[in-house]
Amino acid sequence: MTELPGAEPFRIKMVEPVRLTTRDERETRIAKAGYNLFSLDSQDVYIDLLTDSGTGAMSDSQWAGLMLGDEAYAGSRNYHNLAAAVRDVMGFPYVLPTHQGRAAEHLLFTTLVGDGQLVPNNMHFDTTKAHVEHRRATALNFVTVRGLDPEARDPFKGNLDLQALARFLEEEGKGRVPLLMATLTCNSNGGQPVSLENLRGLRAIADRHGLPVFIDAARFAENAYFIRTREPGQAHRSVADIAREIFSYADGCTMSAKKDCLVNIGGFLAMRDPCLYEQAVVWGVLFEGFPTYGGLAGRDLEAMARGLREVVDDQYLDYRIGQVAYLADKLRQAGVPMVEPPGGHAVYLDARRFLPHLPSRQLPGQALAVELYLEGGVRGVEIGSVLTGRDPSTGENVEPQLELVRLTIPRRTYTHRHMDYVAAAVGAVFARRGSVRGLRFTHEPPVLRHFTARFERV
Repeated sequence: MTELPGAEPFRIKMVEPVRLTTRDERETRIAKAGYNLFSLDSQDVYIDLLTDSGTGAMSDSQWAGLMLGDEAYAGSRNYHNLAAAVRDVMGFPYVLPTHQGRAAEHLLFTTLVGDGQLVPNNMHFDTTKAHVEHRRATALNFVTVRGLDPEARDPFKGNLDLQALARFLEEEGKGRVPLLMATLTCNSNGGQPVSLENLRGLRAIADRHGLPVFIDAARFAENAYFIRTREPGQAHRSVADIAREIFSYADGCTMSAKKDCLVNIGGFLAMRDPCLYEQAVVWGVLFEGFPTYGGLAGRDLEAMARGLREVVDDQYLDYRIGQVAYLADKLRQAGVPMVEPPGGHAVYLDARRFLPHLPSRQLPGQALAVELYLEGGVRGVEIGSVLTGRDPSTGENVEPQLELVRLTIPRRTYTHRHMDYVAAAVGAVFARRGSVRGLRFTHEPPVLRHFTARFERV
């Protein structure tokens, strides 16, 4: 019997018109934006792959849930629905809603992290690192060596180097580490997953040192899918079952609900320890609002609760991960250098191999992202020299180990025809890659500079 190809597990009910601008219009728009794609107006973008954070499409159930918003200041029933979803999907009994993921990081690090402390992770993403440094602490990365090789095809390149972490805790970290973290999937090196075996090892190390483990859970369902498809002995399990095991090795999590809760705004901090919860509540009230609304409307809490249950659906994840793989296959056929294997939410172009004539000081990742916009109105984002920033101790630019451009696919938003267009645009830039010019800063903010910096052509 012939096996039929897969298709989207949904029907389209509503469409949003988009317009393809001319090359001359794009030249004008990007120059006005200081060659920073964050500064472009969305109406000037044809296919927006800047981020998957809050840019996806909600389901009919989520839209229906918006009509059931209980906008009480305290004790909203939508909060209780969210708390129940967190308990059922993740197993955490305490949850503090926040307006988005970085607010959850703010509450966690304000509660646990102090001056001079050290926070290990596989790889901190931009806001996580910034919040650690805001507490006058140091963010340390312990991703495996293979995780920094864009050409390595290891199945779990997001794994922590547990031996290096154990040595560090014995030799340098005693008394200076307030918690251990793991980012699932690991955004900074290509959306790479972490294995169950690695999480078990992290838990064992934490127990030996009496440390809590917190997971950056923004893309936990995608990570669970990779465990099901790549880790030996897991193929028979559902994503939901694997997700519950993932969180069984953690004391809590930060969550950007704009990713794997399938909503446009929201987040939460979840945990097991009631004493830690009471400490975090104090900061939640100060920074986010009453603990049962956390800076969100009741309708947003309801959509978040429903999305958290929807995201662990196996058919949805087959489609989601499959669309990323489809784009990666197209680019691979054209010889485009990228991070292998592709992650769950994005294809990461390897800007160093794509533009070998540009040195790091000419910001090859940013230059490539700009060129892709000029070619086809496609907006990606640099994950490299600009995002990495400066060493907080010396003020010197840090040369990143990876120089990437992330093409991030929003959830349930674009079709495979859109991916064909993106692949063609990338291929066109690759064909004339020797003519791409570098960039330099004309304005550099002191914190999270990639969001608002400005550049000019070299």
